Amino acid sequence: MGEIGLPDIQRPFVWPNTKVRDLFDSMYRGYPVGYLLFWANGLSAGHKTVEIGRQAPAPNKVIVDGQQRLTSLYAVVKGVSVVRNNYKSERIRIAFDPIEEKFEVASAAIERDRSFIPDISELWSNNADLFQIVGDFLSGLRSVRNVTDAEVKRIQASIVKLQGMLRFPFTALELSADTSEEAVADVFVRINSQGKPLNQADFILTLMSVFWDKGREELERFCRRARVQSAGEPSPYNSFIEPSPDQMLRVGVCLAFKRARLEHVYSILRGKDLETGAFSAERRSTQFTQLREAQTNVLNLQHWHDFMNCLRHAGYRSRRMISSRNALLYAYTLYLIGRTEYGIAEHTLRQVIAQWFFMSAVTGRYTASPESRMESDLAMLRGVTTADAFVDRLRSACNVSLTNDFWDVTLPNDLATSSARSPSLFAYEAALVLLDAPVLFSKLTLSDMIAESPSGVTSIERHRLFPRGYLAKLGITATRDVNQIANFAYVEWADNVRVSDKSPAEYLPLAKRDLSESGSVSEIDIVQMYKYHALPDNWEHMDYAAFLTSRRELMAKTVRDGYERIAAKSDTAKPSDEIDVDEIIRSGESGIVEFKSTLRVNMHTGQRDKRMEQAVLKTLAGFLNKDGGTLIVGVTDDGTPVGLDADGFDNEDRMWLHLVNMVNQNMSKSVWAFMHADFDDSTDGRVFVIRCEKSSVPVYVTDGDNERFYVRTGPSTTELSVKQALEYVGQWFK
Repeated sequence: MGEIGLPDIQRPFVWPNTKVRDLFDSMYRGYPVGYLLFWANGLSAGHKTVEIGRQAPAPNKVIVDGQQRLTSLYAVVKGVSVVRNNYKSERIRIAFDPIEEKFEVASAAIERDRSFIPDISELWSNNADLFQIVGDFLSGLRSVRNVTDAEVKRIQASIVKLQGMLRFPFTALELSADTSEEAVADVFVRINSQGKPLNQADFILTLMSVFWDKGREELERFCRRARVQSAGEPSPYNSFIEPSPDQMLRVGVCLAFKRARLEHVYSILRGKDLETGAFSAERRSTQFTQLREAQTNVLNLQHWHDFMNCLRHAGYRSRRMISSRNALLYAYTLYLIGRTEYGIAEHTLRQVIAQWFFMSAVTGRYTASPESRMESDLAMLRGVTTADAFVDRLRSACNVSLTNDFWDVTLPNDLATSSARSPSLFAYEAALVLLDAPVLFSKLTLSDMIAESPSGVTSIERHRLFPRGYLAKLGITATRDVNQIANFAYVEWADNVRVSDKSPAEYLPLAKRDLSESGSVSEIDIVQMYKYHALPDNWEHMDYAAFLTSRRELMAKTVRDGYERIAAKSDTAKPSDEIDVDEIIRSGESGIVEFKSTLRVNMHTGQRDKRMEQAVLKTLAGFLNKDGGTLIVGVTDDGTPVGLDADGFDNEDRMWLHLVNMVNQNMSKSVWAFMHADFDDSTDGRVFVIRCEKSSVPVYVTDGDNERFYVRTGPSTTELSVKQALEYVGQWFK
């Protein structure tokens, strides 16, 4: 009848099928199955939903408690599918044994068992014929055994009783429109203490189901697609988070209303005047329009993936390293405010948001009372009218949080833990990535060895510097003591096996000898490695407790060095991305500008071609070895933008990562100090812009077994012979 706002059946459903079975069993036997709780929304009949074009009247009641039961009933009675928490669709099939009067979840075995009606949904289909259903069941049962007259009567009675369950009486409570959301939440918890506690996000999502159903569907579709890597089309899938609708909702309401406490937002969206307490349909419509505009920005895939670059810029590489989703989501909120309201240049915004995220992650800023903390952070921005003021306000807050006392006292104390999910541990990992630090006893860097995927670390392991077996000999066996963060360092898997349970004094000389004999690591490299990995001098001979204390202090210094690497970039970043890309393209190729149609695909063959990658590396090296320049991928030689689709990457994240791997494997990771890669919009589509500064050291390109040296000569790139390269390097890199 449209009076009750039942959220669409095609939404995540949390009940297991066994619980649905038990619901039907209880109803069949006449047992009480709990209350249904509705909340009058205070609207008169005839009001329309906010969604344009929808003509159905707005329900005058919304469901507070009973959605799972009503969804279960609707799904089985109507024979429709539900969508699970993992966003997979499923038909709930409940079977019934009329003789034993027993319900079961349908299975392959039950399908073959003639004593069951395998799917009771057929009893309530539009063309259901009860006599035909009973007759078909008896025929099937008689095909496998004899059926007595008493059993026939029992079967007939049971099936009739089952079909008549639609007359089962439910007790429904209705809360008046002026009942506060706090009171409603309390009532819900008291009535349904075994259920999932209701929170403010649930209220808002339920309200969206009634007044802006399309908005909720957009949230759920975005979150569903973020769980599965797409096949050739843009999607929200990423390396850091699988968001839920209520999490993306939080970002939307923060952006729309500059409020983080959802209890206030719920009242606002109901059209309530927070001063008078009066409700207004017009006010409600206005607020939903504001939320709709904000949500458009929140779910914008370009915004979403550009923000992920902020996390990478902060040294974070995978979902495993994210200890606080609140820190990530609130950083995204600030990113959107800076981008959509202040128009901050992407390069500058990425720097300051990376700085903010690192700060909020390492300090646990949103661990306790996250809504109150974010409410305060949003209040901090009141009165800010310019882009520069926005950036300054965020950087100032970072400086206030990361004092000398934090670095020298608080952080070393935070590192005194055995928790493998410690924010301070992940900040240390991020710092090692930012510092381009090698894995212990290896030339490979940690950033090379950490997979940018939800699984996180792959070919390296956390190795106990003081092995468990060795500590046991010293009488140290408590897990908390053995597994202290400060007792771990990252090593290659093979090294971890070789170390085994030897004492540090035993295995360290062997590791150093192997490095020296390989010729790949010098004594200077080992000193630098000690610094990155926060290893005190002569640590292998130290008392264990003294070692932990000393190393925590050094680890804190490493974290600070990593953070200051971001902060330094923020202060000295060139406003290069403020350059008009369309103007560069219109001006054509020159000594400092070159275009490439693709990064890896040959446009003539449509296939991946290593020669295309080498052409890109050649150009980049030429710029780096001369005065710098800009390479734009996605534009033909004659200046025609062709976009990025031809390269066939799943998303821009993958394209960015492919470039990183190309450079790291064939040039040097150190060149990233002189290169900045961004995705940008031209009039005719997206392009990949790689800006190079003059390098302070010569840059070579590996091509098979050869190393090649290139310089920019006018509008082209030239390879120098060995003799020419030596002369050039001697003159240019003095």
